[in-house]
Amino acid sequence: MDKVKLGNTDIEVSKLCFGSLTMTPFQANLSTKEGAYLIEYAFNKGINFLDTAEIYDNYQYIREALKGIKREDYIIASKTYAYTKEMAQDSLETALKEVGTDYIDVFLLHEQESVHTVKGHYEAVEYFMKAKDEGKIRGFGISTHRVSGAEAAKKYKEIEIVHPIINKNGIGIHDGNIEDMLKIVNELHNMGKGIYGMKPLGGGHLIKDVEEAFNFVKSISFIDSIAIGMQSIDEIDANIHLLEHGYIPDELKIKINKKNRKLIVADYCIACGNCQKRCKQNGIIIKENRAVPNDKCILCGYCATVCPEFCIKVI
Repeated sequence: MDKVKLGNTDIEVSKLCFGSLTMTPFQANLSTKEGAYLIEYAFNKGINFLDTAEIYDNYQYIREALKGIKREDYIIASKTYAYTKEMAQDSLETALKEVGTDYIDVFLLHEQESVHTVKGHYEAVEYFMKAKDEGKIRGFGISTHRVSGAEAAKKYKEIEIVHPIINKNGIGIHDGNIEDMLKIVNELHNMGKGIYGMKPLGGGHLIKDVEEAFNFVKSISFIDSIAIGMQSIDEIDANIHLLEHGYIPDELKIKINKKNRKLIVADYCIACGNCQKRCKQNGIIIKENRAVPNDKCILCGYCATVCPEFCIKVI
């Protein structure tokens, strides 16, 4: 698999980025050994780039996988909600210790909303600039679910890499549509900032249109890499085939489709009730201050499109 640079950095990544949240207890709940095996399998197939975050609580998978991968051949991106120097330092030191490495390639401020949010986190930004000078990180940036978050990256030269939501329907973009997001992301690319998109399948809601959805993102020339969740060998093989040939072979489709999919609600649900109002099947209700799906759910994913926190996913 060919490697490309993340913008003007010297960090070279595969076009596919291993989205590692799906293997964690929050989703597939793989053992450390199972998760590490998948990371190594993907690496041996050409995927040298992995996305994680402090909140995912999965550094142990990466540590185990690195026993079979040369550290200098692998690119790790992590994310933190830190907004002070002390919090940023703690996040980075935790990552270094738990992954068992001297550096993290990319460190991002997680889910930045606007220029005001970045300004409010600037003490952490300053810390990461110092950490970069010391060789503890190689690149710095932000992840965002908002057009205004991507817009903020234009204002800060310190932000070298941006990790925005990019999917054909704009699912999960809080303050605009996919056209709005792509306009800003293209501008960021032209400024030399690295771009790796998240949620090309809209958190699982575009699974039925997987080939169209993936090819939409693949066709965007100013996206350096595509982060997609993978929790099995079949999914890794399918995504690589999608990247290289634009479709998934029928035998792989059958294997993947045999797996039982489900709707999950993250624990940060605010019980706003939008999903219950949107569902025409009465497949999700508010119960004990949280949205709870039931056996009437048909996995259409429509409820996720009205969730202000993007905490509902089909996996």
